[in-house]
Amino acid sequence: MKGSGFVFAVTLVFVIATWLTCGIVAFGRRKPGYSHVRHTISELGERGASDARIVAFGLFLPVGIGLAAVAILSFDRSPEMAALAAALAAGYLGSVAFPCDVGSPMQGSFSQGMHNLAGGIQYVGGALALARMGETVPMFTTAAAVVGIVAVILTVPNAARIRGAAQRVGEAVLFGSLAAALWRNAS
Repeated sequence: MKGSGFVFAVTLVFVIATWLTCGIVAFGRRKPGYSHVRHTISELGERGASDARIVAFGLFLPVGIGLAAVAILSFDRSPEMAALAAALAAGYLGSVAFPCDVGSPMQGSFSQGMHNLAGGIQYVGGALALARMGETVPMFTTAAAVVGIVAVILTVPNAARIRGAAQRVGEAVLFGSLAAALWRNAS
């Protein structure tokens, strides 16, 4: 992909991130008792939620497809950027195919287990891609560490009060790092 292709890809990432942010805010307001600090993004589309289908197909699916497109667009020029975009895509597409149980517990139904696996691919895969990118651009090493810490927080039961806040930090770092990497390659 040449410079103009990277400009398109970075624009796509900004559009995806904006769509996701607006959706999270809008659906968070609609869900009774939802807290952006305590609850994960996935809980907006959890089994039995009144907006589960629209969250899955109107929010998570377009985000996942858009990120998969970014992965395809960037693969020839940077497999690491493609891996980062693909890891993000896996998390969102996994949320469509395997909605979480109520409260998104660490253990639950088969769907919850697959949901957690997709989330693991997103965070661990994202951290590994960022670590690889950090070999040439040191700021990505810091981003990898932040995402790794977030992945741990998401799995620690005593951190349940801040899971949502931690996840949003991780998402911001993943999306911001992807946009920054694409932008650096566009020039």
